[in-house]
Amino acid sequence: MNTGTSWRWEYPRYDPVTERLAESLCTLGNGRFATRGSAPESTADGVHYPATYLAGCYNRLTSAVAGRTVVNEDLVRLPDWTALRYRCLPDDAPPGDWLAPDHPSLRHHRVSLDLRTGTLTRRMLFHDAEGRRLGVTHTRLVHMGDPHLAAQRTVFRAYGWSGRIEVVAPLDGDVANTGVERYRALDGRHLVVHRAGVEATGTAWLSLRTSASDVRVGLAVRTTVRPLVAMDGACTATAATQTVFLPVRRARPAVVVKTAALFASLDRPLADPVRRGIEYAGHAPDFASLLASHRTSWQRIWNDGELRVEGETGRILRLHAFHVLQTLSPHTAELDAGVPARGLHGEAYRGHVFWDELFVLPYLALHFPETARALLMYRHRRLPAAREAARRAGAGGAMFPWQSGSSGSEETQLLHLNPRSGRWLPDHSHLQRHVGSAVAWNVWQYGLATGDTGFMHGPGAELLLHIAHFWASAATWDAGLGRYRIRGVVGPDEYHDAYPDAAAPGIDDNAYTNVTAAWVLARALDLYGELPEARRAELLARLGLGADDPGRWEELSHRMYVPFHRDVISQFHGYGDLAELDWEAYRARYHDIRRLDRVLEAEGDTPNRYQASKQADTLMLGYLFRPAELVRLFTRLGYALDDALWARTVAYYLRRTCHGSTLSSLVHGRVLARQQGADAWRYCQEALIGDITDIQGGTTGEGIHLGAMAGTLDLVERGITGLAPGTDGLHIDPVPLSEVPGSAFSLSYLGHRDVRIRFRPGRLGIRVPPSLLGPVPLVLPGGRRELVAAGRERWFRLPGG
Repeated sequence: MNTGTSWRWEYPRYDPVTERLAESLCTLGNGRFATRGSAPESTADGVHYPATYLAGCYNRLTSAVAGRTVVNEDLVRLPDWTALRYRCLPDDAPPGDWLAPDHPSLRHHRVSLDLRTGTLTRRMLFHDAEGRRLGVTHTRLVHMGDPHLAAQRTVFRAYGWSGRIEVVAPLDGDVANTGVERYRALDGRHLVVHRAGVEATGTAWLSLRTSASDVRVGLAVRTTVRPLVAMDGACTATAATQTVFLPVRRARPAVVVKTAALFASLDRPLADPVRRGIEYAGHAPDFASLLASHRTSWQRIWNDGELRVEGETGRILRLHAFHVLQTLSPHTAELDAGVPARGLHGEAYRGHVFWDELFVLPYLALHFPETARALLMYRHRRLPAAREAARRAGAGGAMFPWQSGSSGSEETQLLHLNPRSGRWLPDHSHLQRHVGSAVAWNVWQYGLATGDTGFMHGPGAELLLHIAHFWASAATWDAGLGRYRIRGVVGPDEYHDAYPDAAAPGIDDNAYTNVTAAWVLARALDLYGELPEARRAELLARLGLGADDPGRWEELSHRMYVPFHRDVISQFHGYGDLAELDWEAYRARYHDIRRLDRVLEAEGDTPNRYQASKQADTLMLGYLFRPAELVRLFTRLGYALDDALWARTVAYYLRRTCHGSTLSSLVHGRVLARQQGADAWRYCQEALIGDITDIQGGTTGEGIHLGAMAGTLDLVERGITGLAPGTDGLHIDPVPLSEVPGSAFSLSYLGHRDVRIRFRPGRLGIRVPPSLLGPVPLVLPGGRRELVAAGRERWFRLPGG
């Protein structure tokens, strides 16, 4: 059970059942690397999973599965720099056992994550049969100011005895990716060519290399102790171990500090990772100094990124912001890294980059624009791979992969395991071509938030036009419909990857895919029209387009097919012809049917036969676009969309969705809040607690759901406050929820830093800091336009106040 204050996340007792969940939620990171919140005494087993992950450090391995050879690329698990083993050596008794949270002498255990300062504290008290007690306190940080450093201080206190504590500090390179049970049939040994050593100065080190990607990693750990006594060092081919015997008695604690430095051949400027790590760890400041500078760095991060909401909702939102900022900090702007769907917190989804950035970048663009720009550059650097993928598919432009890793090639697995049936099944999720629209949408949102013309006319234009070119070449004309169609895809609802009994995978005319493709084409034309003539000619030549192609894009953006049935928007062509599922019968039989696909497959059935969706699909349109925008988009396509039709569509899919993704409740909550729906808060609350309660039963222990966490921040800022950067100014159109009566945050907009927003029922306050920039333009409800000059604060009354 979690307790704590508004800035503290705590687990007041040790529970092996929830330990992996706690490890994920207590992960510490700095945007470059992260370390799970595991106990230093633990090793990887059924309860614990200590691990460190470095952004962008992937490796590819080949495995034999179900009679087939499959190749998978994974984010590589690195050795545990925090590891510490210890036992008591009383003066008047034999040596005690090696102690750990699982030892029966444990009497007290509390883990406390300080969100304000980015530190993790674990306090334990062991009490043996003879009345001897040992208090142990670990304090850990992964430095937010220096992206190469981390540190851990351990304090031992003896009560009722005196003697020594034998402390062993291992640095073991013999690790493998085993954190996800359903992947364990696959090869997980990514690290080879181990070397280990201990310097005379007390610094242990490992030299590692990934087997296929040839990433060289150097991990060095300086161990210091108080009282000052001699340490012994020993090495094997894969590990370096230091041992020390510390005297301890009442009121005279013993202290061990481990200071870690992590370098890799991914770093720039390039240097020998091992030598650099040894030097860096050896010259790092003491723990108190590191802690002070680390706290200062977090203070700066929170100044730019905090979202303040009262009560328990605010506490959870702060935890979500903490994990987003640990995964994608300002340090990320220096890396070639994308948005890993599970953060740097675990191995689920193999550390890959999906469309989850769609839920993350709006927040980053308004708080950390340099980080958002860097994440878009991750996609831009992979344009050649996306163009090659489109060419192989017989299309033009750029086709981005559903799962991306180091190279930009498609990393989606060919097979996936159904734990219910034990069968390995074909995986067709790579047909989710809408990931390209997500990239384009993020490019556009970044441009609106920042006014970064250099990016938009440069890399942004290349991304947007390449994606538009792909959609133009993927769409085919249907003379009978008089419309363009996109066939053979999978939508956000991953349960439908084929028609019933079809020989080939894919469905036709997914409404979300078609509508967003039309939107991409329209925005590409808007941006193309802004470009200087020379830049236009350059891009046409680079894409292999003729002068007439933009005219065809215009036609496509007006004539894309959107299917309807029963006066609602169809999720895809033919969705309304599928059978209805007996929802009550399945809930009665299985209780939890979030993973309905696994339930049906284990019964020899498939969700392809039913009107049953994993997550929001058609309703994603209401997540991306405000009501007026969506109406304009459908009007451009030649379809009438009014509030009644949209309300029917929302109600229709609510009854047919099992929320098998953490993103589903987030989207439904946002859409229902916009409609002032009675169930809006229920879905919003489910999105808030999805990870902290491990609502999907064991998945959070494999890594947090970054998109869902960032999406809850966006839910308050863009959803409830109604914040949306536009071409004519910062739009604010609140949708009040009584459960979130107010909020406050700072943002960056059109170059203005630290613009302060305060939202209260019926009132909105905006303060713009002094600068040489012009005023901030606002568009308030009803189209009312206002300006807030630099150095001024203004308050506005809102409808409903």
